[in-house]
Amino acid sequence: MPAEESYPDDVLYHREHDWARIDGDVATFGITWYAQDALGDIVVYLPPDVGATVAAGQEYGELESVKAVSGVIAPLGGEVVEINQAVVDAPETVNDDPYGEGWLCRVRLADPGDHGELMSPDDYKKLLEDL
Repeated sequence: MPAEESYPDDVLYHREHDWARIDGDVATFGITWYAQDALGDIVVYLPPDVGATVAAGQEYGELESVKAVSGVIAPLGGEVVEINQAVVDAPETVNDDPYGEGWLCRVRLADPGDHGELMSPDDYKKLLEDL
């Protein structure tokens, strides 16, 4: 069942509709409720390789839905240390729980103190209002 619209306070948001939950020097990445809703039913997740380097603002993977194919943008840069195999096996998990079980990968941050251009939930909601 698709998730209810939400924008949790424990994550930071990227303007390309991706999020990062930072825990020390590792961040968990995913896509926002808005992004999964716009994509529709997600049917494929093509993740980066563990050990790959991702750059903030650059594409690191791909989500395919019944409507479109969309690149996934890294909210921060670093080295991929884990992918969510459960989402590779059942991509619809992103639609059901985009901030929980539907996370996409974990990255050891190149600079844990640099949050780049990430936004608070309130700032992200204001961005959505302007779309």
